[in-house]
Amino acid sequence: FGCAQMPLAIGAAAALLTYAAAMQHNTLAHIRSLQVDQPDDSISIDPASIRNLELQRDTRGDDRHALIGVLDHTQTAMASRLLRRWLDRPLRRQDALHSRHAAVAELQQGAVHERFRKPLRSIGDLERVLTRIALSTASPRDLARLREALHGLAQLRVELSAIAAVAVTAMAARIGDFAAHLALLERALVANPPAVLRDGGVIASGFDADLDHLTGIRDNADAYLLDLEQRERARTGIGNLKVGYNRIHGYYVETTRQFADALPAEYVRRQTLKNAERYILPELKNFEDAALSSQSRALAREKQVFAALLERLQPDVARLQDTAAAVAELDVLSCFAERATALRWNAPEFSEASEIHIVGGRHPVVEAAISEPFIANDLDLHAQRRMLIITGPNMGGKSTFMRQTALIVLLAHIGSAVPADTARIGPIDRIFTRIGASDDLAGGRSTFMVEMTETANILRNATAQSLVLLDEIGRGTSTFDGLSLAWATAERLARSIGAYTLFATHYFELTALATQLDGVANVHLGAVQHGQKVVFLHSVSDGAASQSYGLEVARLAGIPEAVIDAARAYLVKLENGTIAPATTAQGDLFAAAASSPLNDALAKLDPDGMSPKEALLALYRLKRLAGADDSA
Repeated sequence: FGCAQMPLAIGAAAALLTYAAAMQHNTLAHIRSLQVDQPDDSISIDPASIRNLELQRDTRGDDRHALIGVLDHTQTAMASRLLRRWLDRPLRRQDALHSRHAAVAELQQGAVHERFRKPLRSIGDLERVLTRIALSTASPRDLARLREALHGLAQLRVELSAIAAVAVTAMAARIGDFAAHLALLERALVANPPAVLRDGGVIASGFDADLDHLTGIRDNADAYLLDLEQRERARTGIGNLKVGYNRIHGYYVETTRQFADALPAEYVRRQTLKNAERYILPELKNFEDAALSSQSRALAREKQVFAALLERLQPDVARLQDTAAAVAELDVLSCFAERATALRWNAPEFSEASEIHIVGGRHPVVEAAISEPFIANDLDLHAQRRMLIITGPNMGGKSTFMRQTALIVLLAHIGSAVPADTARIGPIDRIFTRIGASDDLAGGRSTFMVEMTETANILRNATAQSLVLLDEIGRGTSTFDGLSLAWATAERLARSIGAYTLFATHYFELTALATQLDGVANVHLGAVQHGQKVVFLHSVSDGAASQSYGLEVARLAGIPEAVIDAARAYLVKLENGTIAPATTAQGDLFAAAASSPLNDALAKLDPDGMSPKEALLALYRLKRLAGADDSA
């Protein structure tokens, strides 16, 4: 299995298999191999990044608004499980990736994938049924599900045989022909078997002669009793004589008490009622012994036949498992084709160069959740531009922009099309994210400690081929401490590691890194303020943002207007440098701008290099600074 030099892994696998065998009281014959996952085969994503990217669950633990909720339109439960495994382990091997993308492209042509939906849906969860068959724990309804699955496989093979595409033909070759097994199950099982075997009625008539004989005695009892009743009425001349059965006394002949003396001698009294007498006849006693014993013998025989049926299926479990794996893969790839068509996603391109180039990128989950059109954005990272310092207002879309980049890269590496007009992606080995604020009370870790732990993991394990998303590093501590940590983290990533990095921050001081370090550039998400209202543009542009619009976002959140006015007045004093520092340990962060904020802002303007939108934003900022100077 490729693990001869891995003694710890061998021991762990042996312990797990031994435990599973002990719990199942079985040899686990359906487990036929082990697979060694080599680090170079897949993109590594740590648990914190999986949680931050909301791949399987959103922050509320719901999968409907996670990536899996948008992506999973598979028809079988086993394909859904396979898709989740692919999301947790994106591929790096180019041969396997090209094979998946080629299959998706073929399935999209002429909407071929639509032809597989109905037969796939009828196959159901074949994997779990096969596991129960291998362990001899399958119920009658499990075999009925297998019968339905084999029907679906037969239909699927017919559809696949009509398609000449190379990748589809290769998958079709892995799906076996089980016509003999289908015929066996159709002969062996009734149309709707009961949930459990102990109730009987599982095996169809005509499949086993011994069982048919025993059930014939049981099933023909009513006809025999009716015939006996008519014969005894004629023999005795008693018109109200009847033959019946109850669980306590068994079979009996009942007459009214007035005919007690007229009955033949072989009538033996069994029970006396208020107005009637019940008797047993030698012939009826013999039938009772045969009928009652036939029920238990029929059930025992049915159990034997069912066990023999499982034994006949078990040698082919391995072939059926291989077919189930191929069907699950076909289902997932058909799902990718359907999603690409329905959501207007496009196939990515893989490159050997160090680059992530995305045109018209979109966040798949956000786009699916909103009613208005999603504002797409471009991204360009390469050897000379490896880090983007992202500034802009709260609610402006910084986190969405960063997450959509990671999701596009991840989707490309599981074989799916991506929510972008075009995407060209170079080698990626890991994806790291440090997004959002959360604490770990049970583990005794504060929000800041969680933030620093995740950042430490990134700084110690990221490489030049890693994609790193960092959002608001340092906000959980004092201003100067946070700014210093954010600066040093960004510098380390840019200067020493060289990872593809998207670094979102409200520390405008970090924008100076673009002029001090190679490979660093500033981008921002803009907003426009009209009076006391702010309109978020959600579009990414080059350059640093002019302000954070924090007070405007606070107003949108419902902060009382009196608090907003007080905060605005305090902000003006801070920007003018009229508030003395509270302590000598930490100085005034805005002291450098105390001389004349308006003059400093004017000095930084480059009218010839500004776009119209940037000029409008600068004009609003200058107006605000001029108003602050007048009020001072």
